[in-house]
Amino acid sequence: MRFRFETEQWLPYPPELVFSFFANPANLPRLLPGWQKARLEEATFRPPPPQPSGSQGAPVFAAGDGTRLTLSFRPVPLSPLRIAWEAEIEGFQWNRGFADTQLRGPFRYWRQQHEIASDFQPETRKAGALVIDRIEYELPLPDVLAMAADKLMKLQIAALFRYRHKRTGELLALMQCR
Repeated sequence: MRFRFETEQWLPYPPELVFSFFANPANLPRLLPGWQKARLEEATFRPPPPQPSGSQGAPVFAAGDGTRLTLSFRPVPLSPLRIAWEAEIEGFQWNRGFADTQLRGPFRYWRQQHEIASDFQPETRKAGALVIDRIEYELPLPDVLAMAADKLMKLQIAALFRYRHKRTGELLALMQCR
């Protein structure tokens, strides 16, 4: 049984900067809580298409369609056990978004669509980027148990994204200062 989770974050930075941050796999471990001790274990990179003409700034390192990444992390604090999560990047579109689909990992199915949209916040009169994450997943449980466990899973995913949103803002502020 598939479940869905969606979250948004508005960031007061140019969409190109926000996209380049998320498209660089080296930033992924930095977005996970420190107790997870996340590591990028392996990567098979496929280059993205050339950046669109008129793109501002220096060339960006990004993982294009077909890139495979293996991340490992601790499932609970102080655990000696590490879980490996292998994913593949697909649907890469410069400054718009991409998806990562689990090939091997803790879920029966996981696909996360990252979308970056230009946005204007009238209340602050600031331009920025709206980051939308849409997740579709299946738990590795029979449907009856999955339905009960999904409430807890949604709480865990929401907590992870609260941390991720805070950390994204901190890291982009540091990038902007450079």
